[in-house]
Amino acid sequence: MRLPVVLLVFACVALPARAETVHFIGGGGASIAAELVMPAGPPVAPAIVALHGCGGPFPGRDRQWAGVLSTAGHIVLLADSFGSRSLGSQCRVRGKDRTVTAVGLRREDALGAARWLAAQPFTPPGGVAVLGWSDGGSTTLAVALRGADKPPGLLRGFVAFYPGCRWRDPDPKGPPILVLIGEADDWTPAAPCHALAERLPGRISLVAYAGAYHDFDAPGRVRVMRDIPSSRNADHSVHVGQDPAAREDALRRVPEFLRALPAAP
Repeated sequence: MRLPVVLLVFACVALPARAETVHFIGGGGASIAAELVMPAGPPVAPAIVALHGCGGPFPGRDRQWAGVLSTAGHIVLLADSFGSRSLGSQCRVRGKDRTVTAVGLRREDALGAARWLAAQPFTPPGGVAVLGWSDGGSTTLAVALRGADKPPGLLRGFVAFYPGCRWRDPDPKGPPILVLIGEADDWTPAAPCHALAERLPGRISLVAYAGAYHDFDAPGRVRVMRDIPSSRNADHSVHVGQDPAAREDALRRVPEFLRALPAAP
């Protein structure tokens, strides 16, 4: 009998896969700490670099996904860009005041993590995938859509949860990208993601969930966060929290997308 996804998630959280702390060289030569989660059995492709949001690591969400993906056989590397630089949450820091941005140091961190993971003897060949939430989702798109500094064969595909989708001159060529976002998101709105997907129909698969807000796959009821500079609301508030139907669909859809990715050329 097939267990519901929710029960599988609780089982993964209660019985975590093997995990250890590792370090790799990230942007600006920084030593970035990361949690390496190994599946119980032989790894399947692709191994995954996972990138936290603007609040830093979010164990309730990030480890949920590490559990689901490691149970499916994937290696997961959860990189901590902020804690490794002695930074706290950046959600209330204006973009122009940040030193660690999605298109700057975080992008370099993601590439450093991918290089480190691809070089490990236990990592399946054919390229790694990059997955991120919110600011980490924007970083994922920055890796996917910008720059000629990506070694051939390094990257296999990308998954971006509720990213910022306002990109000029995005690269139309490269591995597949899955974008998941809530139609009601008032932090990173869905409309630019629709426009981006229309511009890159051969690269981006967009899933937009009606009525869902930011962090739709995270634990906890919908709540209001205030004093968010990038909010789309006049009072700088945003809504964040779980949408059960969207979360359930994402927990099924993302592993299917990852397993179907072809090896990087």
